[in-house]
Amino acid sequence: MSASGVALSIKQPWAALLAAGVKTVEVRTWPTTRRGTVFLHAAKVPDPRPHGWTFVASPDVTRGAELAGGIVAVAELVDCVTYPDAEAFAADAARHRNLPEWFRPPRLYGFVFADIRPVPFHPVSGNTFFFPVSGVTLPPPAEPVIIIDPPEGQDARHHDTPPD
Repeated sequence: MSASGVALSIKQPWAALLAAGVKTVEVRTWPTTRRGTVFLHAAKVPDPRPHGWTFVASPDVTRGAELAGGIVAVAELVDCVTYPDAEAFAADAARHRNLPEWFRPPRLYGFVFADIRPVPFHPVSGNTFFFPVSGVTLPPPAEPVIIIDPPEGQDARHHDTPPD
């Protein structure tokens, strides 16, 4: 299935880390009121700072971090949080993965993403802010897992992941 929408360009390895779910917040110097589906674009120029690359710890993320100049994932932009000071920025580091000293006054913003799904690489030129894209191939929706014989004391219901 092919889709159109808006994209946000993100330097590598951060785009790959978002696509893999290693991080869920993208930090910007500007806020947004946009919510909904956003395509994640891997910029042509990678981030030269070594810190982000320390999170590239699996072959899948490594392959993802090698992609540049195109759409790598689709996600739901669900919130924009404000980091008014270095302490608030540092407190959310588990979600954005940036070093505390990267905070720049007077404030930074975190674009919070959920339901992040990798997509087949789709080459397209990026932009600094949100920009339109079209013709992106979306993966098929995940099939729910139905528990046929539930553990004792539990009801059979749909689950996103199989039981342990």
